[in-house]
Amino acid sequence: RDDQFRHINRRVKAQLSIEQPFISVDTKKKEVLGNLKAPGRTWRPKRQPVEVKTHDFHDKTKGKAVPYGVYDIGQNEAWVSVGISGDTAEFAVAAIRQWWKTMGIRRYDKSTRLLITADSGGSNSSRSRLWKLKLQELADELNKSIEVCHFPPGTSKWNKIEHRLFCHITRNWRGHPLETHQIVVNLIGSTRTKTGLVVKTKIDARKYATGRKVTQADMNSINLTPCRVRGKWNYVI
Repeated sequence: RDDQFRHINRRVKAQLSIEQPFISVDTKKKEVLGNLKAPGRTWRPKRQPVEVKTHDFHDKTKGKAVPYGVYDIGQNEAWVSVGISGDTAEFAVAAIRQWWKTMGIRRYDKSTRLLITADSGGSNSSRSRLWKLKLQELADELNKSIEVCHFPPGTSKWNKIEHRLFCHITRNWRGHPLETHQIVVNLIGSTRTKTGLVVKTKIDARKYATGRKVTQADMNSINLTPCRVRGKWNYVI
């Protein structure tokens, strides 16, 4: 694991030194929507607490919010897509695409390579065929190489997005019941820090099917080059 951390550190420093884009990606904890207890405390008028339900049973009419974040460490900016369906690899890459269209293209249009650090599990798993297939489609659209470095299993909290973005979002919405997707978007979008963090967000209302199969023919269409150092965790598309 130490070798992998050192490899990620080298690649990130090299990417930033030549002013090429580096993003940290991950899915924040899914949130059940409704008038439910929200951890933490916030300011309220005296003797006017917000009344919430005593049990946080899943309300199928409201659903869940699935925030997928893309954090640009070089610019201290972030994009968050708030999904309404499954946390799939297709949804993850769609969030990266939205970051590029909304924020990335303005700064990195002339870049040749995009570096991504991600967990080894979840929608951006190092073993996910669909993740690699959708990244190939994105690389074709952008006409750029996409390099991916995965953190070893059990070390996802070292990914920059966890303590540069997600912790501040959690702090910003503490004590606020997350009743609707729009409330989630408003609270994420208003997240700020003393270091100048800027967060943009939008609801992704598309439905993403789970359990999608990727054939061997699809895999053969991916132009994937494993790195010399642990090619299952480090590769270029």
